[in-house]
Amino acid sequence: MSNRYAVILAAGQGTRMKSKLYKVLHPVCGKPMVQHVVDQVTKLNIKEIVTITGHGAEMVEDQLGSSSKYALQEEQLGTAHAVMQARELLEGKDGVTIVVCGDTPLIRHETMEALFKHHEELSAKATILTAHAENPFGYGRVIRNDMGMVEKIVEHKDASEEERKIQEINTGTYCFDNKALFEALNKVTNDNVQGEYYLPDVIEILKNEGEVVTAYQTPDFEETLGVNDRVALSQAETFMKKRINEEHMRNGVTIIDPSNTYIGPDVKIGSDTILHPGTIVSGNTVIGSDCVIGPNTEVSDCHIGDQTVIRQSAAYDSHIGSHVNIGPFAHIRPQSDIHDEVKIGNFVEVKKSVFGKGSKASHLSYIGDAEIGKDVNLGCGSITVNYDGKNKYLTKIEDGVFIGCNSNLVAPVTIGEGAYVAAGSTITEDVPGEALSIARARQVNKENYTQKLNNKK
Repeated sequence: MSNRYAVILAAGQGTRMKSKLYKVLHPVCGKPMVQHVVDQVTKLNIKEIVTITGHGAEMVEDQLGSSSKYALQEEQLGTAHAVMQARELLEGKDGVTIVVCGDTPLIRHETMEALFKHHEELSAKATILTAHAENPFGYGRVIRNDMGMVEKIVEHKDASEEERKIQEINTGTYCFDNKALFEALNKVTNDNVQGEYYLPDVIEILKNEGEVVTAYQTPDFEETLGVNDRVALSQAETFMKKRINEEHMRNGVTIIDPSNTYIGPDVKIGSDTILHPGTIVSGNTVIGSDCVIGPNTEVSDCHIGDQTVIRQSAAYDSHIGSHVNIGPFAHIRPQSDIHDEVKIGNFVEVKKSVFGKGSKASHLSYIGDAEIGKDVNLGCGSITVNYDGKNKYLTKIEDGVFIGCNSNLVAPVTIGEGAYVAAGSTITEDVPGEALSIARARQVNKENYTQKLNNKK
């Protein structure tokens, strides 16, 4: 197999998006379009990836990082002009170069691999990825001769009425012999309606030189969708969501209502887990087997063990163990570490805290900046008072502690192992292990108070 290179076209601003965000950075299922493309390309044993940037170059480079090299297209003068910007990095090298648009988030590495193999098997100088479009409006048409061989590509704006009836379209993805590509680019002119340098003109140049030009038609038109406006963006979102959900279902995940369940492209879910409607799982979340998530639950960048239940709740950037029960209406904020067999009940908020195995906060509590040991019971209305207006402080609750209802633990404070805190207490000092701490006003009953009050009236 020859050396493989990739050029990602990501220079356009995307004026039809009518957005401050550059086109290729618009997310599809939570991931920027250009990142989808690069992630698929990196699965192809590519020696070097070059992304052509223009508008928003710094933002695109920040997104892709070291996964690509970059070349700047200062003026957007067409796709051939864009590829020419990679000359210093690629010109003269032996191998095959794939050119992919950064606004085609649905393209799969399997399709690009098939394109490479078709190109290499036929010893072609250029191979076009084509597709059959029921409505080819706006796409370049692939013109074949009577023998079915590719003659040229005609852009929609430049096509005749007869050529516009053709339904085989150019997807904008190509394989080229790398040396032949850059030699032909030097011969491309801008003699067309738009006054731009079109990459498809390389096809005609190579054809006229007697080189082998082929086409590989993908059976899946959807994956070739180019996103130029918000309508196409929503279509890409729908197609990607369907693809992701179906993959998980084939791998043993039950999705009760796929049309109302949103799963990010990097999420991993174990078999026999059930996702109920209204569930959104995103980021680098990993969910174990036999879990129940939802309904109406959001989970992002979390690692969740097996046989855990999260109902009508939100969890972000946290580790949640196995056999955990969360919700309904709980909020797990970032940097929380919830161990096995924990219960986080309704209207409980946990932030940057450790919950030891078997501990419980069943209702109406705020637990922030805390280290909670094993088998701790936090009664209804328990609060760790962690913030003095300037700084955050740690609350430490050791194993086997019982915190009574409506207790305030004013940090920094430690509740020793096996201690009890009486309901209604405000704890401002450490509590020794095995102690009972009562920090509330003594109850006083005023006998016959109501009668005396009424007499005064």
